[in-house]
Amino acid sequence: MKAIDMHVHIPRQPGLPDSHMESTLRKYFSVEDNYATIESMASMYRKLDMMALLLSIDSETTTGEIPDSNDYISSIVQEYPDVFIAFAAIDPWKGNNAIEELERSVLELGLKGLKLHPVQQAFFPNDERIYPLYEKCSALSVPVLFHTGMAASGTGTPGGGGLKLKYSAPIPGMDDVAADFPDLKIILAHPGWPWIDEQIAVALHKPNIFIDLSGWMPRYIPKNLIEESVTRLNGKILFGSDYPFITPERWINDWDRLDIPNISKDLEKNIFLNNALKIFEDLSEDV
Repeated sequence: MKAIDMHVHIPRQPGLPDSHMESTLRKYFSVEDNYATIESMASMYRKLDMMALLLSIDSETTTGEIPDSNDYISSIVQEYPDVFIAFAAIDPWKGNNAIEELERSVLELGLKGLKLHPVQQAFFPNDERIYPLYEKCSALSVPVLFHTGMAASGTGTPGGGGLKLKYSAPIPGMDDVAADFPDLKIILAHPGWPWIDEQIAVALHKPNIFIDLSGWMPRYIPKNLIEESVTRLNGKILFGSDYPFITPERWINDWDRLDIPNISKDLEKNIFLNNALKIFEDLSEDV
């Protein structure tokens, strides 16, 4: 296995209405076509000798959209276990039901972590009403992934679709969670613009924080984050594409064109594979 794509969106669950939030994402990234089928996704990742982390969002409380079920997400992994792993989509505002669904998703469905989107789900990560979810993640020894920085969801729609970017700042929200749950592995998804410096700082300061580079073509990722990815943060940076909005091949081709001082095969392997294996200790390079 050459890499793990740490940020991949799944096709909408059959039978559910189209997601308005997803449609704004497609418009933002100028990707108007529907997703490839699960079968073609699996074939693509096999040809690339990669695994992929599948993600979805349950923002039913704030957006009213019916979420993809975790059973559906799990069914994809069960059909293609050599290619896909996945996180549970949990609405943090569903109280005890959210905690129970997280536990079921991990213990019964085999999902490997928790995906949260503070902007779309309208919560501050350090809101202590959400802490029971992190406690459950810690008890289950699974990581949590937070959307970080500017959100493509709602971009260009009136009022940004009602979404508020304040929720996705790394400091204080995610920094507080990392301090209060030092054994919880935390992934900050995407270069967290306009808070890149804060994102770098919390990743340097907190051993349990990782950053994925998804959602940005490498040429547009702020230079200081690229520099840190091959120096002080080389053990904490994760490759991610944000498929289907950016394909893994397109992302990697753009990365290869960058002029990065002191880059080496070993440093690149950390970003594309080894750091992900720190998060998923049950996986190995030989999968």
